[in-house]
Amino acid sequence: MKTKSGEFQRLVRIMARLRGPKGCPWDREQNHRTILRCLIEEAYEFYEAALDNDPAAMCEELGDLMLQIVFHAQMAAEKRRFSMDDVLRSISDKLERRHPHVFGSAVVKDSGQVISNWERIKRNEPHNRRRVSLLDGIPAHMPAVLKAFKIQKRVGRAGFDWKDTRGIFDKIGEETGELRAAVRSGRAYRIRDELGDLLFSVVNLARKLDIDPEEALALTNKKFSRRFKGMEVRIARDGKKLERMSLAEMDTYWDKEKRRDAKGDGR
Repeated sequence: MKTKSGEFQRLVRIMARLRGPKGCPWDREQNHRTILRCLIEEAYEFYEAALDNDPAAMCEELGDLMLQIVFHAQMAAEKRRFSMDDVLRSISDKLERRHPHVFGSAVVKDSGQVISNWERIKRNEPHNRRRVSLLDGIPAHMPAVLKAFKIQKRVGRAGFDWKDTRGIFDKIGEETGELRAAVRSGRAYRIRDELGDLLFSVVNLARKLDIDPEEALALTNKKFSRRFKGMEVRIARDGKKLERMSLAEMDTYWDKEKRRDAKGDGR
């Protein structure tokens, strides 16, 4: 992979100028909190571009994401907290330290051992020694599906895990029954708790099947949206109004769109 470090330094200089005395008023007004959401939004935009397998969009979105990183580093440098060089040095040191089989004399037999070594080295790093629980360090504000996935991976590595998917399928059946009972009770707090338990179990199944649940749901969202939009187009072409149709009529259009979408390899 060829890179031009000059382009990276150019970006750093541009951001410094934007934040400078004669720079952009908007950029100068920002702080870590005011632009924090931008970092998350840009990460999701790259995520979507990657799911679409769109190289041009991926390139652009990675640039937008890089901008956010440089932005935060510049603001920190202005207060003499850390610089962009510190950020780059930190991640480079970490990669070399956690890959002793590449940058040292350690020998590994497979990727599983790589992960075990990574976790062992990570636990012994100064800022991680304060952690007591295996679950310490998981971001509190991580999206719930991703957080459930990460929690389950952590405890799974310690052996607190299902032997196979059969147990998880049984658990999903059990949680479904408990949710039905909660719905019959009409108690909102019970329904919420049981629905959460069911979702947690489904995420566990995804993990056991080696499927990213966030990606799986994101792809289903895209598939549903694509088919629904196609259905709307067909209904409009027939001179009908969606809001005036019965559910049975909409189901007929939905089934047609589903078949058409499947033939176009839009699965």
